[in-house]
Amino acid sequence: MDIKITPSQVSGTLDVISSKSLVHRLLICAALSGKDTCINLNGISDDILSTVRCLEVMGSSVKIERRKLLVTPLKKPLPDAPPSSVAFHCGESGTTARFILPLAAHFFDKYTLTGDGKLPQRPFAPLCEALRSVGCVFDNNRLPMTGTGRVSKGKFKIAGNISSQFISGLLLLLPLLDSESRVKVTTPLESDGYVQMTIEAMALFGIAVEKDKASYYISGNRRYDSPGTVTAEGDWSNAAFFMCMSALRGPHHAGEISLRGLSMRSDQGDKEIVELLRRFGATVNTAGEEGITVKAGTLRGIDIDASQIPDLVPPLSVVASVAEGETKIYNARRLRLKESDRILSTSAMLSALGADVRTTEDGLIIRGKEKLRGGIVDGAGDHRIVMSAAAASCLCESPVVIKGFMAVNKSYPGFFGDFKTMGGVADVL
Repeated sequence: MDIKITPSQVSGTLDVISSKSLVHRLLICAALSGKDTCINLNGISDDILSTVRCLEVMGSSVKIERRKLLVTPLKKPLPDAPPSSVAFHCGESGTTARFILPLAAHFFDKYTLTGDGKLPQRPFAPLCEALRSVGCVFDNNRLPMTGTGRVSKGKFKIAGNISSQFISGLLLLLPLLDSESRVKVTTPLESDGYVQMTIEAMALFGIAVEKDKASYYISGNRRYDSPGTVTAEGDWSNAAFFMCMSALRGPHHAGEISLRGLSMRSDQGDKEIVELLRRFGATVNTAGEEGITVKAGTLRGIDIDASQIPDLVPPLSVVASVAEGETKIYNARRLRLKESDRILSTSAMLSALGADVRTTEDGLIIRGKEKLRGGIVDGAGDHRIVMSAAAASCLCESPVVIKGFMAVNKSYPGFFGDFKTMGGVADVL
């Protein structure tokens, strides 16, 4: 389905959707604990539902209410695997698949993981190799894959520059093993904020992770202990689209936007959006009563090292498209392994709207213009490209048509509803 955005001023106050990254982790910790857990949250996405379905296959149950998830832990003993294997369908959620795989390898003798969209093209080899080192056997390094062999203990080695989700998936497994186990990260860790988020989520459930240089340790035979009720904080990654809208100056630039529910103490790496927008020249107030408020300023191009904040590249590229001078985004090679090749799809999105952008091996170089013209954008089946195109409409003289806008359901189903609440004009074609 396509959507047409007629450029208009967007402004107001918004309650930010909960962090889906954190909710994945809280769901798994809750399912592994000894008693029921209530997870308070604002908004549920397709990716979260994928994790719910996989946990229910394992024997947990999750009751979904409007602003909460009620999680009943895995039943003991776990359901026996049928002869063909236990099947986990992970939708398009890489986080789900990379967290569920180590758990499946612990609980079941045989298991199959499948996925939709671009997920079967995304890498799993480092995680598979780590699990093979302790006796697992896999018929493939990508989805669909079938595995055999149960993990009972282990010392894992894994690269840190492909996906931090591999490290998080192993960390979630370690307390269940028979003896002290470790994960040694063999290359510099990128997106390390997500690993810290995993550690903090586990701490809420009574699991302490020790770190020594590049290794993480957890004593074995531990039990996740539910605190009863937990609350998922706001999602900096999705809030970034509205923050970037508010930072723009253009024919229909956004007015002042305030976002409630974000924490400056968060482990989410994407809170770096605050300092990046300030470097561009926007005004960001983090101490206001209405939450975090962003105002447009005189924007100038900057250099951005995207190694720790890859998900921010699409919306920041929109800001760069009207920032005076040149913006260089580098160390973003991992973007080629997302729901789309985000280096190419971000470039294509901006080019379709009239921006001056070119790709490099590991990023983008963007020369700012005074405004963009509008046009037709291919959403590339990627939620972050669709939302970035909507943000870019504030800069455009003419309407923006986004093809395949329903991709937002992956992380933020209510995005266009919130966009219209803030004054955006969006019509499904």
